Amino acid sequence: MTSAATGLPPLHRLPFAPAQPPRPTALADGTPAWLVTRYRDVRRVLTDPRFTRDDLHTVGTGGKGAEVASNPASMFNLDGPDHHRLRVTVQRAFTPRAVEAWQPWVAEAVQRAVDALAAGAPPVDLVTAFTRPVPFAVTSRLMGLDGPDGIDEARLHRWARVLQADGDRGDCAASDLAESTAYAAELIARRRREGGEDLVSSLVRAADEDGGIPESWLVYLVCGLAASGNESVTGALGNALLYLLDERPAHWPRLADPGAAERATERLLHFIPLGDDEATTRRAAEPVDLGGVTIPAGAVLAVSLNSANRDGTVFPDGLDADLETPLAAPTMAFSAGPHYCLGAWRVRLEMRESLQRLAAALPGLRLVEPAARIRWQLGGTTRSPEHLPVTW
Repeated sequence: MTSAATGLPPLHRLPFAPAQPPRPTALADGTPAWLVTRYRDVRRVLTDPRFTRDDLHTVGTGGKGAEVASNPASMFNLDGPDHHRLRVTVQRAFTPRAVEAWQPWVAEAVQRAVDALAAGAPPVDLVTAFTRPVPFAVTSRLMGLDGPDGIDEARLHRWARVLQADGDRGDCAASDLAESTAYAAELIARRRREGGEDLVSSLVRAADEDGGIPESWLVYLVCGLAASGNESVTGALGNALLYLLDERPAHWPRLADPGAAERATERLLHFIPLGDDEATTRRAAEPVDLGGVTIPAGAVLAVSLNSANRDGTVFPDGLDADLETPLAAPTMAFSAGPHYCLGAWRVRLEMRESLQRLAAALPGLRLVEPAARIRWQLGGTTRSPEHLPVTW
């Protein structure tokens, strides 16, 4: 299910299709599609209700796509009234007041990991000492898993890899998937009996007040928020740190300034993708003129968020410009429209706090070995360093 490899280019150096008018292409399983790469076209597809995710959970994958993207119960694959109902329910748990209340203990979790790292003796592996412990601590607190209902980091990581695994997941993975959904179902039932201030309790209350959310949707949502959210932050942190320490070491100490860390975070998330995937898919519900090209009704579109983020007419300065240069337009890193990533606030917050506090404590942080020798964790929707040995 998972594997590792060396010699791959870091994700920020992957070539993506140039920003051009929509043009015919084919998905991995041979499905004909229209490739959409320009920023304005991509944003249009993601925000126009005439482009939908309905009945696309296996298109392009040959039935072997990642569980998180191919399961019909995933919010990623719901659209129209069903998606709106679930999305509104979830957003009631992610209120600005709730997010504001979470921020202090996210900063505390990051600082504890920084302090533990700085107190040790180099060299150390940043993955095992930092990029995994930080999001795990946040996930545990956010979901209310830091008490008797808790799970260990290894098990959550295993579940996340199952949800994000590409291709044939095998019998062992099927068992892990069943275990994770059973845990989520029991956790939901427990929160109904003994509610708290955690995110799961908030989701359960909102769903029960709505009354129209199928239990399978809620179970899968809890699985995704716990496991996939945890893995995404680990990947984003690992890939950003690899880039900074390998290619921008002179800029590293500057990130000790909170403002510099915040501005750099947005640029890093914009230009460094989480994985090798080229595109997300949509289907045209009716004929639509898109960037001067008529997309016929029923056609599948392959929408490249990474190409859009590199559209030179919108973003003339690339990743290697000053990391504190504000982006000229909102990033597509978290998609747009109805399927905008629910966890965008979390990734931004953890990245910003991690870079700032780590740079302040260890301004001399540097890689022990060249990036070309880094082993990559493969087999899922994210790709990140398996190990990141550093010293200071």
